[in-house]
Amino acid sequence: MDAHAFALAHRPEWERLRELSRRKTLTGPESDEFIRLYQRSATHLAMLRTESPDPNVVLRLSQVLSRARATMTGTRTVNRNSVAQFFRATLPLALYRVRWWTVWVMIAFLVIATSTAIYTATNPEVLSALGTEAELEHYANVAFASYYSEYPSADFAGQVWSNNARIAVQSIAGGITGFVPALVIYENAAGIGSSAAIMHSQGGLDVFFKLILPHGLLELTAIFIAAGAGFSLFWAMVSPGYRTRSQALAEEGRITVIVAAGLVIVLAISGIIEGFVTPSGLHWTVKVFIGALALAGYWAYTIAGGRWALSQGYSADIDEDEAGYSAPVAVQKA
Repeated sequence: MDAHAFALAHRPEWERLRELSRRKTLTGPESDEFIRLYQRSATHLAMLRTESPDPNVVLRLSQVLSRARATMTGTRTVNRNSVAQFFRATLPLALYRVRWWTVWVMIAFLVIATSTAIYTATNPEVLSALGTEAELEHYANVAFASYYSEYPSADFAGQVWSNNARIAVQSIAGGITGFVPALVIYENAAGIGSSAAIMHSQGGLDVFFKLILPHGLLELTAIFIAAGAGFSLFWAMVSPGYRTRSQALAEEGRITVIVAAGLVIVLAISGIIEGFVTPSGLHWTVKVFIGALALAGYWAYTIAGGRWALSQGYSADIDEDEAGYSAPVAVQKA
């Protein structure tokens, strides 16, 4: 497609849309014309981005559509209703859509972690490769537990949040490759399994679970969600279904951004638990109960909230007029 020839052919429609966008009031026929021109121009923009992404033409048409959208919908502002709808419907539905990816990632993680722990614990040469006997003893009896109380709770919670956010971003941003989230999950699962093997070798496996479970239940779930969202993006590229590949990637990409926003909150909660609950003097059963309660709260929010939003006809994606209308584009054979 020749972008400049395309722009020249459709410029009268775009200029007419620009003219109507500047008017304060429109008659009935003009309103119909305005909507028709807006939809056609949005389709033109989708075609240009797909077939001939000339930056100048795309920018000019985007500006026309932006002005038209403001005229049609009014200036959108963040208000209580939009924020409430985000947390009541949009976010739980986005998390609900990746629930099975999350579960499958969790299963894979547990299989890798358990296999690594058993293999390492039952093979002395593998265990010795992780450190000398003195180093392993120090890790199990001193370093593992002191990690959670070495820094002030607030500072530690912030460090934990930023570290886990980095891991989540890696999984989501590299999700389209399919390889990056798989690598992130494997490395973290293998690390957890190796730590468990070391603690077991020194008779401290109970300490391992008492310190990991309170925050780990929700923290690891957040990592599973991030990887699951990444895999869903990868699968949209591999198997777009009834959508075109570009449409599937665009839709899943927008939903993944919503999932990422939700993970900011989930990781903040798990960071607070790890910073304040895990190193506290509470009995370990109380700590684990708090972690389990946080995990149950997440799944209740996702399952109940997601099902409700779905039954009410909500979407985890943005509206079509904001995302841009799409139309089939003919592909010329060589």
